[in-house]
Formats: sequence, C-alpha cells, structure tokens
Amino acid sequence: MELLLLPFRWIYRALVWFANSPRTLITSYLLMIVVAGVIYGEVEQRSPADAVWWAVVTASTVGYGGISPTTWAGRTLAALLISTMVLLVIPLITAHFASRLIVDDNAFEHEEQEQLKADVRRMRALLEELASRQGIEVPALPPRQPVSAPVSAAGHHKNR
Repeated sequence: MELLLLPFRWIYRALVWFANSPRTLITSYLLMIVVAGVIYGEVEQRSPADAVWWAVVTASTVGYGGISPTTWAGRTLAALLISTMVLLVIPLITAHFASRLIVDDNAFEHEEQEQLKADVRRMRALLEELASRQGIEVPALPPRQPVSAPVSAAGHHKNR
C-alpha cells in the first residue's frame, strides 16, 4: 500500500513546491501559452501570432476572437490547455497572491503565543496556591482536546 501512495506523495510535494513560488507559477503559465501556441500553430496551420492569441484566449477561457480548432489534435490540445489552466495554474496563482494580500498584522507570532501560554501556566499556578491558602479547591483542568473546526458563540461547530 505504501508503494502505491508514493507517486501521489511526489505529486503532492511537487504541487506544494510549485504553488509556493510565484516565479514558477508565472513562468509555467507563460511556458504553457507559448508551447500550446506553437503546437496549435503546427496542428491547425495558423500563424505564430494567431496561435499565441488562441492560446491566451483559450487559457483564460474568454473564448472570443473567432479562432477555434478544427482538428481532433487541436481540440485535444484545447481541452488539455483549458483544464490545466482552469483547474491548476490560475487557481494557484490566485491563491498565492491572495495569501500575500491577506496578512493579519495583529496575529501573534510563535514566540508571543509561547509567552502567553507560559503566562497562563504561571497564573494557574498562582491561582492554585492562593486557593489552597484560602482552603478553596480549584477545579481540575479538562482533558486537552485537539483543535478542530471553529466554534460559534452558541458552542456549535460552524462546519457541520
């Protein structure tokens, strides 16, 4: 079973590498346009300018320009180009740039989170010490549960 999953792990790692490099994303987009344009020009007997125009229009799924494949090979190329661009390249480019735009400057850094956790542990210890001096029993901490979906104010999971 482990051997069967190995190619999928390689593909996943390649996609992660691919998705985290804007240079790779843009280069692959441009390379796909040029390669598809060259192949289209050869298969459909079109000029290089028309072929690259067809590739840009097809990859963006705009669909205007009046140039469309007439051969089986040209249509297969169009289907492959559209599928690859729409399902992989353009979403990865969009996600990459969106993730750069959505930055929470108020988010805690790892060190700040660790400091807060240490402070809470110290406060808990002090609370327990004060409670024991007063003869008050502090309730035990509930068992730790793994973090899952966000919980609303009503206590219900939002993703259910």
